Amino acid sequence: MKGESTPECEDEALFEDRDFPPKDTSLFCDRSTPIARLQGVVTWLRPQEICSTPVLFADNINLSHSKQGLLGDCWFLCACSFLLKNRHLLNTVFPPEQPQWDDSRYRGSFKFRFWQQGHWTDVTIDDRLPCINSTLCFSRCHSPTAFWVAMLEKAYAKLHGSYERLWAGQVSEALVDLTGGLAECWSLGDRGSEEEHRPEQDSDQVKRKKLDLKLLQQVKDECAISCSTHGSPGGASELGQYHALAVMEWLDVKTMTGSDVLLLRIKNPWGRCCWEGAWTESGAGWGSIDPVSALELQARTAEGEFWLDEDEFMSQFDDVTVGYPISEEGHLKNIYTGNLLTHSHQLAGRWMKGHCAGGCRNSSSYSSNPKYWLKVCERGEVLISLLQHRKLKHTEKYAQTPLEDGENTKHQHYQAIALHMWKVEKKRFNLSRMLNRPPCASTHCHVYDREVVLHGQLEPGFYLLIPSTYQPGAEARFLIRVFSSSSTSLSALKSPAPSLPLTSDGEWETSYFRGSWVEGRTAGGSRNFLSYWQNPHFPFTVCAESTETPEVNVKITLHQSRPDTQLHPIGFHIYKIPEATPEATLPKDQDPVASCVPHCYTQDVSLTCCLPAGAYTIVPSTYQPDCSANFTLSLARRIHRKVVKSQEMLGRAIQEISHISVMQS
Repeated sequence: MKGESTPECEDEALFEDRDFPPKDTSLFCDRSTPIARLQGVVTWLRPQEICSTPVLFADNINLSHSKQGLLGDCWFLCACSFLLKNRHLLNTVFPPEQPQWDDSRYRGSFKFRFWQQGHWTDVTIDDRLPCINSTLCFSRCHSPTAFWVAMLEKAYAKLHGSYERLWAGQVSEALVDLTGGLAECWSLGDRGSEEEHRPEQDSDQVKRKKLDLKLLQQVKDECAISCSTHGSPGGASELGQYHALAVMEWLDVKTMTGSDVLLLRIKNPWGRCCWEGAWTESGAGWGSIDPVSALELQARTAEGEFWLDEDEFMSQFDDVTVGYPISEEGHLKNIYTGNLLTHSHQLAGRWMKGHCAGGCRNSSSYSSNPKYWLKVCERGEVLISLLQHRKLKHTEKYAQTPLEDGENTKHQHYQAIALHMWKVEKKRFNLSRMLNRPPCASTHCHVYDREVVLHGQLEPGFYLLIPSTYQPGAEARFLIRVFSSSSTSLSALKSPAPSLPLTSDGEWETSYFRGSWVEGRTAGGSRNFLSYWQNPHFPFTVCAESTETPEVNVKITLHQSRPDTQLHPIGFHIYKIPEATPEATLPKDQDPVASCVPHCYTQDVSLTCCLPAGAYTIVPSTYQPDCSANFTLSLARRIHRKVVKSQEMLGRAIQEISHISVMQS
């Protein structure tokens, strides 16, 4: 990872991480949370300084589970509990065979991996942990000699920039970061009923859909489930606001009268029981089932765990988060059907103000949003995810860390987003007419979440996907992901460029230009930046065939030489060079005579237009400055003669290419 320290051994000294040192800068970001009172009282110790025989994992899995400390990161710890149930996922996040404290190869460092914006990112830390009086002050394992939770928490804090940035968050985000999969959130009770709202309205005020636990019956033993409360529920003796708990298991139990009762075993990250319902140790509920079954179920509870029934669960908690199961082969399993989704694709995109940030469907600029083709080859289950990046800023530690906005709210970290999908009969269609029809599927409303998900059975054919923010002009980067049970393909739709009428006769002759955007030299970015004129310039001349045809049809295509997964948004402008004016002194405030914008994340962008006779220059650019890449420009000009010998055309093209001069300002 860029900016990441690497363990270095000098005389077998233990590794010390310079990027995340044992200082207040690693603990705090703005001291706006209760851990600010720890300033000046924290010491940093290695595990062998805390206990005599440190290990990563305890022999008893219950003792390896996490126990929350002074940091408000219960959301992260709920996701960690899922890793203990899935060794293949744990091995991805925490690569095995790393030297521990009793190994002669131990050098005081550990490597972790987190899924970030479509890729696994390595994070290496040293094993110095924040303590108060030789005791870990943040998360730990129930066993005082096991340290995997404390190490993982430190690596996640480094990824975010500090421990304090882990205070308050969403279980769904942690699950995705630790698995690379998907997670969805439901509201419980009547607070989030969809039926109160029209499904097609574009509003970011609509609340989440309700959960029916029966939906999860086929995957209940494989998926990650967490419940959270936004206030103290009736059965909780000490829960405060915004607390998340993990659902360890749920099962149907026969009562003495022959009816079924659904029981759920809940783990509190605090490591202590906080419930006073009918199914606590001495609760009245146990008297309604077989005594042997009651004793067996009560024996399953570890420290901090308790049972409750479905009615208590649905009425006392506010939200449920479900993480999709992932097979050992890395395939997602659909939580609605239990089927494996063996095909997947992803593409990065961006909403850019003034170019492709059209806002919601209520906005007249909606059609300018980025667009994607989804081709479904045969009928099957399809999940489509829209995941946005957090609002970011640059720091010395990491190239990208979350903005500090004073309050840790989703409204400040994220845009309100939604995803709509239309079935298209043919790849050529009238966009405005199609957008006036209801979509075949959508997330229905714009929400301030990192990720929204569409799911369903899709018939073969082409589908148009349009991700959008609620407000026009709102900017963010995003990732489109598709998981399917059958073969699919995903591609960015090239935005149509404005064009002028073309003549139908004649032939084309083509010239080719090759160039490069080079960071710090010729990668000036779009016209929004002062460095724009550093971009390469490609002069060409248009000569009229006759007085009857004073204008010439021209087609220009810009192709970037980069893999599909690493595309830059590209475009170009064409400028008229005034007579007797050197191209090098082209006025910087001159408007282009034709443009191929907005900048698009595609391999090729094209523009066809009619140009009067004269001298011109093409200026290709990426949207942001300092984006390096090689590219090719093709310039095709219409010849209005009916018959042209192929030898003459070839000779003319070769002669023209030999006289091309490429000026890099």
